[in-house]
Amino acid sequence: MPTAKTLFFTAKKQIEIRESNISPLKEDEVLVETICSAISAGTEMLVYRGEFPHLADAHDNVSSNLNYPLAYGYACVGKVIEIGKMVNGEWLNRRVFSFQPHTTHFIAKTDSLIPIPDSLNPETASFLPSMETAVNLVQDGAPILGERVLVLGQGVVGLCTASLLTEFPLESLVTVDQFELRRNAIFVEGQRSKVKNLSPSDLRLSTFDQNDLTFELSGSPSALNDAIALTTFSGRIVIGSWYGEKRADIDLGGAFHRSRIKLISSQVSTISPELSGRWDKPRRFATAWNALERIKPEKWITHRFSLNDAEKAYQLLDENPQETIQVIFNYS
Repeated sequence: MPTAKTLFFTAKKQIEIRESNISPLKEDEVLVETICSAISAGTEMLVYRGEFPHLADAHDNVSSNLNYPLAYGYACVGKVIEIGKMVNGEWLNRRVFSFQPHTTHFIAKTDSLIPIPDSLNPETASFLPSMETAVNLVQDGAPILGERVLVLGQGVVGLCTASLLTEFPLESLVTVDQFELRRNAIFVEGQRSKVKNLSPSDLRLSTFDQNDLTFELSGSPSALNDAIALTTFSGRIVIGSWYGEKRADIDLGGAFHRSRIKLISSQVSTISPELSGRWDKPRRFATAWNALERIKPEKWITHRFSLNDAEKAYQLLDENPQETIQVIFNYS
């Protein structure tokens, strides 16, 4: 039986790779060997920097009761290499996705695994959480024909969201990010004509202040002020960022007071009550898989590290985020 190496956040800006023995499988369990896992930079940097809140219930099994030492992560792609006696033999050698921390091996029950379509490679599949989040954001925003839409933040979730929005018949789509690398990332494969991309300084000098729908995905709570200022009367602001313990003064005493702007909290662990009668998790996952096939987000991978070099990966994201889009761990 192989041993498992798992990444742990042990304190602020401190990580360890811990090795442990893998327990014998129960009859209804499988053993998965990890192929790759993606770092969710926005969320994981809160954990790395010690900026995460200690929530008793975050409505999911990933972000509740967070305390150091902490194995964290939720974008793990692997191959089933062993199955318990009661598991259908079709699971053996199947490529699967799981919301698991960064680890070389893990034991799971099959109901927590998502089979990967044969048409997708493992690195593409590691984007499933980001794309599912983007699907959820777009569904919560509910773009309408001819609307003017603004996306603040072009990290991976912002890029996935903007890519989905290019498929809508909008009047305009404007994206904003402080880093040039991320601003230019949406311009591949003929999308340049559909998107106007701005830096924050360009945005302040622009006249894009009549947006019907704004997505705040920058991870910066102060960006809510920009979102409010740039959204028109009776517009919607979908807030997809998790700010953790970061705080900022939000100006709700100016134009916002009379604007009838709707602030919409959007988080992927649940489905909007307006949709839950028709939509469930499997349907949303299927939509996300199809979107991954169309958008091919693996083009946004800027860095690949082994798990043993994890400290370098997080230092890079912490100190030089302008050089990164998606950072992944490869385990082969």
